[in-house]
Amino acid sequence: MPLQRRLPKRGFRSPNRREYAVVNLSKLEKHFEVGGTVDPNSLAKTGLVRKGVEVKILGSGTLTKALNVKAHGFSQSARERITAAGGSIEDLNRA
Repeated sequence: MPLQRRLPKRGFRSPNRREYAVVNLSKLEKHFEVGGTVDPNSLAKTGLVRKGVEVKILGSGTLTKALNVKAHGFSQSARERITAAGGSIEDLNRA
């Protein structure tokens, strides 16, 4: 059997790939108070993510509190739900 068939396949991983720690809106609803600021440091203090990772907010769940959210990425549904609840969004990649 030829050598290329005997060796295991290896996938491709882009060197420019960004990996995010994801947090759903339902977790923000549970762990933060009205008017609170959500940033990667406060998420690390609550134990939702590890310290020093990039954070992406996903729109799973409901959000009824007005929060000031600072993260490296947002899904479109998360943006809509945070602003609909009266909160604000700051994208740390563009700041």
